[in-house]
Amino acid sequence: MLTLQQFEDSYQKLIGHFTEGVYQDELMLAKKEFFRNTGTLDENKANYALRMRQFFDWYFLTRKLTSHMQTPLEVALEQRNLRLTPEDTEVLDILSKCQHSLYEFIKEKNDYFIVRDFFTNKKVEVQSVGQIFNFDDKESFEARLVEVNGKNYFLKGFCFHPQSAQKYILDEIKSYRKNPDLDFEEFLIRLNKMRYKLEQYKHIKPEMIYTNENKLKL
Repeated sequence: MLTLQQFEDSYQKLIGHFTEGVYQDELMLAKKEFFRNTGTLDENKANYALRMRQFFDWYFLTRKLTSHMQTPLEVALEQRNLRLTPEDTEVLDILSKCQHSLYEFIKEKNDYFIVRDFFTNKKVEVQSVGQIFNFDDKESFEARLVEVNGKNYFLKGFCFHPQSAQKYILDEIKSYRKNPDLDFEEFLIRLNKMRYKLEQYKHIKPEMIYTNENKLKL
């Protein structure tokens, strides 16, 4: 049975393969793309490690490699020099079913959290082991959910949004539910950019940044 530590170790191995050697130029291109869209990365900021986790999750699970037009997740099984173990293959299968969404924290109970998936409107139990963040009531956040041995866990990359942005987020989600042709991943990137604009312009009210009107021209 795959342990959570084995899952995390294998995932890091898989990511590492696509950041070295022939993929170094691809990695640099991806960094420019991600941080151009979500805000400049600053190594001196407290959120540096969190933003890098977000980037690597996006790089491996969402972004298509320019040389393959597939994500690293999709390409990994074809990489003979990866020397995949049975655990690696299982991790790839788990990651292929990863749920990327926006959630609301409801409460903590024993060794798990109860959250609501805004997109499906369903409550989900997520294991709290390994989590380094304390969630606030009614806090909205972007996260990726995986199931390991019948239990749900969040990957390490999060993007937290202020409670005052929730109305905007919920209104936009309604549009994405109605129209499956809209790109939900693009929406999540856009929210990510808004979140870090809010951090950059702390004197501005959140509702002036979480909007489609962009009156401030930021």
